Amino acid sequence: MAQTQSGTSKRERKKNLVVKEWNTKVGSKTPYLDNMVTYDAMGRKIEEIEYASYGQKKRVVYEYEGNSTKCSRQVEYDDKNHAVRIKKFEYNDDGTRKAQYNYKPNGKLESTKTFEYSYK
Repeated sequence: MAQTQSGTSKRERKKNLVVKEWNTKVGSKTPYLDNMVTYDAMGRKIEEIEYASYGQKKRVVYEYEGNSTKCSRQVEYDDKNHAVRIKKFEYNDDGTRKAQYNYKPNGKLESTKTFEYSYK
């Protein structure tokens, strides 16, 4: 993992971090919450929420197996907080993504994406 000039890794700086993005429309002085990302005690992204004027637009929850830093499962929720898509991931030995499996909320496999890497 790369170290910054201060000697702290990027993941180390994200431990228990919550990042909120605020927007302000032209002509208004009132900011509104646009996006929020939450990280766990290991510095892994565990949740991202996108907001609209009416509230939550989309929420994505990231899950990990054990102490892994690679996301094993991702669940996307709609504005009513109902699951709309579930993604599961497989990785190669070098940490690159090998495959992504896309499921409907009822657990039925919808599609599969595979990743191929080549160097020039």
